[in-house]
Amino acid sequence: MIRVLLADDEAMIRAGIRAILGAADDIEVVAEADDGRQAVELALSHRPDLCLLDIRMPRLDGLRAAAELRRAAPDIAVAMLTTFSEDEYIAAALGSGASGFLLKSGNPRELIAGVQAIAEGGAYLSPAVARRVISHLGAGQLGRRTTALGRAEQLTAREREVLALVGAGLSNAEIAQRLSVVEGTVKAYVSQILARLGLKNRVQAAILAYEAGLVPEAPG
Repeated sequence: MIRVLLADDEAMIRAGIRAILGAADDIEVVAEADDGRQAVELALSHRPDLCLLDIRMPRLDGLRAAAELRRAAPDIAVAMLTTFSEDEYIAAALGSGASGFLLKSGNPRELIAGVQAIAEGGAYLSPAVARRVISHLGAGQLGRRTTALGRAEQLTAREREVLALVGAGLSNAEIAQRLSVVEGTVKAYVSQILARLGLKNRVQAAILAYEAGLVPEAPG
């Protein structure tokens, strides 16, 4: 069972996310907080597998709460709950140690998949969030595209295919199904990609996939 702490200062948001996660047989919300300070305190007492933190919260915002948790309890995974209006916070959080960025208004299946992926020791970046982050980076995009393409060329054709699917937000199980291989093979490919490109996690891999143009733009 994946034990989750949910932190958001809006009760309605918490209720909605709790209901979505409750639909999964392997996820349990064990604690809730309405501010960042309370989130840190509850996380240290309940020791959940994953903390879902809203970026904007009173007393202690999600970014600072995440930083505190990474120092005090590095074994607890942290993921940020975001909205489209918080691009600058998402960009800043990329180096905070968070293992995922999930949209509050996203597809419920995406939220569940993200929680499961992060709890398994991976990282998850909502495809929509990835597109917004890359767009928000603004100036220098062409230079980044050239650099990212050069790095991607170090990979085999199959590794680039896996990287593109990671960028599209697919889990290892979904990638395995798409490529007609076993999940263990996908895990090995992902590990090879991270090592070869010097990336820390799937979040960085997803961003590089977008920068290199490996992930097609969603319509609209």
